[in-house]
Amino acid sequence: MAVSAKLYGLAFKSMINGEINYTAHTIKAMLCTSAYTPNQDTHQYKSSITNEAAGAGYTAGGVALAGKTVTYTPGTNTLILDASDTQWPDSTITGRFLVLYDDTPSTDATKPLIGYIDFGADVSTTSGVFTSVWDAVGIIGFTTA
Repeated sequence: MAVSAKLYGLAFKSMINGEINYTAHTIKAMLCTSAYTPNQDTHQYKSSITNEAAGAGYTAGGVALAGKTVTYTPGTNTLILDASDTQWPDSTITGRFLVLYDDTPSTDATKPLIGYIDFGADVSTTSGVFTSVWDAVGIIGFTTA
């Protein structure tokens, strides 16, 4: 099972327009089933997301990221967004995709999407802890040249 992570293309537009403030806003991770089909080119807001996961221990809309940080390394011209690993304890759920979005705006039509992880196959828990372990380097990295 190959896991892949991608940014929504319109996330850059949302960042430039000031709709996303990674450290000040509530950034959430939500799970979607395999019936969701991500579209990097057209999905910009949470209202585009379909087939959210459901089950014991999972709250609709997902869970807020904790421990969010933004760091810049001058030697490599790299900006890294990171957070603590995301967990749904005592859960019985199945997810294929994890979607990151800014939950601060008031409606799903104005909550910008950031990126998503495709687990490559369904991942499930049965009365267990569903955990998304972020890469040791960070969740998202930007490098300028």
